[in-house]
Amino acid sequence: MYAKGDPRAATVRGGGKSFDPIRPTEYFEFHKMDPTSTTSAGSRTWLVRGENFVLSYSEQTAGDALTRESQPHEYVVILPREDTAVEITSEHGEGTLEGPGVAIVPAGRSAVTPVGDSQVLRLFDRRTEDLLPLCANADVRAEPDVRVTPLEPWPDPVGGPRLRLYPLGDVPKVEGRFGRMIRSSSFLVNLMYPSGERDATRLSPHHHDDFEQLSITMQGTSLHHMRTPWGPDATQWREDEHHETEAPAATIIPPPVIHTGQAVAAPYQNIDVFSPPRLDFSSREGWILNADDYPMPSEELAAVEAESA
Repeated sequence: MYAKGDPRAATVRGGGKSFDPIRPTEYFEFHKMDPTSTTSAGSRTWLVRGENFVLSYSEQTAGDALTRESQPHEYVVILPREDTAVEITSEHGEGTLEGPGVAIVPAGRSAVTPVGDSQVLRLFDRRTEDLLPLCANADVRAEPDVRVTPLEPWPDPVGGPRLRLYPLGDVPKVEGRFGRMIRSSSFLVNLMYPSGERDATRLSPHHHDDFEQLSITMQGTSLHHMRTPWGPDATQWREDEHHETEAPAATIIPPPVIHTGQAVAAPYQNIDVFSPPRLDFSSREGWILNADDYPMPSEELAAVEAESA
């Protein structure tokens, strides 16, 4: 990477963003943090945010509802564990989601009520502005990360707003398909299959040019290996990180940090989240399990069809 004014800089992909500071990786181990809120029934909720999203992690007591009175846009509910269920009511339908699974809840008033004591994850995009200042990292997120592509939601779902339930417990592993992916207009969620410890000789270090990755550890312990690329300003260079997080935990990985995760305590379960949805994953035949419900933007779809022709 070259400094501004160096004639070689014009040959580098990425343009002006390559000169902007790289945001540090953020790690959150929820049981080592004070919850954002606690109810009289004993339920606890933690809120953290990235550039385009808010993650809500709740340890919810049976019958204690998580409500949104006037939610401006649809949001995502994730039940990571087997033998759990939530009853969801909304202005556009109601139903029961059994874990592991994902629900997409339409705008307006809604409630998510666990049948038994449950871990419940919710994802709100950044347009849910009332939640932004409540996040544990709201202060460090006061300034936008210019390296992250701003959220432009993908098209609305086919058939208009309604509650959509996607139980994933019976979805079999398929050779060549990566996890279990569900897409909304603002999110792509990959609910990974539980696994054992990861072979240290078969890791997958990689980076993303212009989007964050939210990695949620729901079982086990993850060792996050992080390498921040060097820029022209040596005062911003960082040592490699090898950060261990114990479930329940979340890690927000900024672009273009080189990263890979290694499960070091089993059983291990991880959920990856991207906002907006990833085009490369969406372009793979059969990877998005609800692709018929949530179409790609027309220009992206045309590009994919042209490439496959």
